[in-house]
Amino acid sequence: EDFLTLIFKAMMKDTLNSSHPVSSTVQSSEQIEEMFDTLSYIKGASLLLMLKHYLTKDVFQAGIEVYLHNHNYGTAQSDDLWDSMNEITNGTLDVKKMMKTWIVHKGFPLVTVVRKGKIISVQQEKFLYRVEPENWTSDASYLWHIPLTFITNRCNFTHCINAYLLDQKSGM
Repeated sequence: EDFLTLIFKAMMKDTLNSSHPVSSTVQSSEQIEEMFDTLSYIKGASLLLMLKHYLTKDVFQAGIEVYLHNHNYGTAQSDDLWDSMNEITNGTLDVKKMMKTWIVHKGFPLVTVVRKGKIISVQQEKFLYRVEPENWTSDASYLWHIPLTFITNRCNFTHCINAYLLDQKSGM
C-alpha cells in the first residue's frame, strides 16, 4: 500500500510538463544531483515491475542474473541491463528499444481502448495533468512501446494472459 502511494505521487509529479526523464545526458554535477530524486527512483522501480510482468518472472530473473554475472566487480550503464534482457529473450523482443522509450521520455502515455463489436483498437498519447505555459513543449513525437496484457472470456484467469506491444500511435 505504501509503495502504491509513492507510485501515485511520482506519477502526479511526472504528469507536469516540468518533469524530467529517468535517464538523460548530463553536463554538470548539479544536473547529476537533480536526476537522483524520488521521481527517478520510483518511476524506475515501476518500469522494472512493468518489464518483469511483461517478460514473466522467470525470464526477468534470468536477465538480472546474466546482468549481475556480466558486470560483477565492474561498472555498468542502463543499456547493459537491457542487453542482458535481450540476451535472455534471444532476440524475440528488443528490450533495449522498448525500455528506452520509457526512460528517455518524461511523463507517461494515456492509452485509450475502444471496442466496436469484436474489434478492439488502442491508441496512445502523452498524458499531461496540467500544462504549465512557461514550460510547455510539443510532445507530438512522443511514442512509447507499451506492453499491454489482457485476458479474454475464453481464458482461465490465472493461466491465459495475452500480450500485445503497442509500439505505434494506434493499433488493433
